Amino acid sequence: MNEDRHGADAKFDDEDYPAYTMGRAAEMLEVTQPFLRSLEEAGLIDPQRSAGGHRRYSRRQLRRAQRARELIDQGTPVAAACRIITLEDQLAEHTGPPEK
Repeated sequence: MNEDRHGADAKFDDEDYPAYTMGRAAEMLEVTQPFLRSLEEAGLIDPQRSAGGHRRYSRRQLRRAQRARELIDQGTPVAAACRIITLEDQLAEHTGPPEK
């Protein structure tokens, strides 16, 4: 049982664990489900699918979707917002995390 508990703890800490349903993700981000689908179609996020075919989002994907929402709310087209976020992620990989 202790080994199972460590597996559960790892999932809580895993930024890429697909823990959120589409409905919950949309609620948390205060967006519509079609908005999340549009980000998927644009290639910004790629949610995993449950055995029943339902989308599941990770915390990392939700942060990317939130950043897209910020840019889009400022008037940036979806495709441009997705490209900006991809470039920001690539830059962060090469320079390290942003300072706070």
